[in-house]
Amino acid sequence: MSPLVYAVEPQLGVAEFCRVLLESGLGATRPTRDETRIAAMLSGADLVVTARLPDGSLVGVARCITDFAWSCYLAELAVSASAQGLGVGRGLLSEVRRQLGPRVSLTLASMPDAVGFYERVGMERVADAFWFRRSE
Repeated sequence: MSPLVYAVEPQLGVAEFCRVLLESGLGATRPTRDETRIAAMLSGADLVVTARLPDGSLVGVARCITDFAWSCYLAELAVSASAQGLGVGRGLLSEVRRQLGPRVSLTLASMPDAVGFYERVGMERVADAFWFRRSE
């Protein structure tokens, strides 16, 4: 795989984002058929970091909600299946952390199949997490 280009992309398009969600396996857990909701998810994000091939092809996205001062929630870390295992996820996390700086914590809720990845990159498990499930 060619060297990747990581960048902050606040105007990432809905179609590209949905494509990577579907290619990553996250499509089944995200509303990829609801363009209005996906657009709202993107516009409500405070930080969107992408990984692209030199030809411009999108292969990874990290979408975050943050105050840039204390905490950040990583809502999606999606890497196209064709690029999984090549360091794209690790690179996206690295760029997100660089953008946030050392004073901001990074939290996420992992899909069961991705737990091992987050452990391998050095993220610590948090035992006391709570949530209200979406009803739609």
